[in-house]
Amino acid sequence: MNMAKQIGRNEPCWCGSGRKYKVCHASFDEKIHSFEEAGHIVPPHKIIKTPAQVEKIKESCVINIAILDYLETVIRPGMNTAEIDKIVYEMTTERGAVPAPLHYEGFPYSVCTSVNEQVCHGFPSKDVVLQEGDIVNVDCSTILNGFYSDSSRMFCIGDVSPEKKKLVEVTKECVEKGLEQVKPWGFLGDMGQAVHDHAEANGYTVVREIGGHGVGLEFHEEPWVGYNSRKGEEMLMVPGMIFTIEPMVNMGKQAICTDSHNHWEVYTKDHMPSAQWEIMVLVTEEGHEVLCW
Repeated sequence: MNMAKQIGRNEPCWCGSGRKYKVCHASFDEKIHSFEEAGHIVPPHKIIKTPAQVEKIKESCVINIAILDYLETVIRPGMNTAEIDKIVYEMTTERGAVPAPLHYEGFPYSVCTSVNEQVCHGFPSKDVVLQEGDIVNVDCSTILNGFYSDSSRMFCIGDVSPEKKKLVEVTKECVEKGLEQVKPWGFLGDMGQAVHDHAEANGYTVVREIGGHGVGLEFHEEPWVGYNSRKGEEMLMVPGMIFTIEPMVNMGKQAICTDSHNHWEVYTKDHMPSAQWEIMVLVTEEGHEVLCW
């Protein structure tokens, strides 16, 4: 990882800026290397985005946000989740983009719609009709000119019970608590523990097996982002990293199971409700910037 020993100081920087390495990323790499020498996990160059890449990723995010904003105005009791899939596909393609989930590793839809006890990867269907009192996560991801965006929101359908409403609200608070810990030269574990502690303090559990991920140049990049981690652990956060914060918070126990027929849809084992919010975050020199929500 110590690129300062592999690139001549007067050679062009690895980031593509065209500047000499010594005035561009040499001190940055040395700082990262000092953390690596101390035994920490550090990010590879391939997941550190350049300013030009960030601008292109933001263009993809604009579409993703617009789709979820629109869904917020039309989602209602009596709507089936296949209608949501149709809206996402049409709005995405009309803008010259591609729904990232469609055909990804065989996933057959443009969006994930996970209702009540579904944790994630719910299949849209004409047979799944949203009912008064349901909670649903809509997970939307977009590819625009090869650049990826990814975020999800929870929607309360009609009059939702206080218990479900609290789960949705606390899960959003978990994301906000985690976001507060995103800053350069901190660790993903700082964020993960903040998420976990807030969920646990409210009597909830956080799914262990599924987490967030790096994103931007690919749908899923390093690092894997967990929410049962400890402060000071996991990968070092540095400017230019982009990843999702998307804890899946269960009202009951944290155990999950995957549908044995389609091998995609994930449920809570105890059939208690689960909630998830997802944002996409850039680590900056000063702290962080939320790119997609």
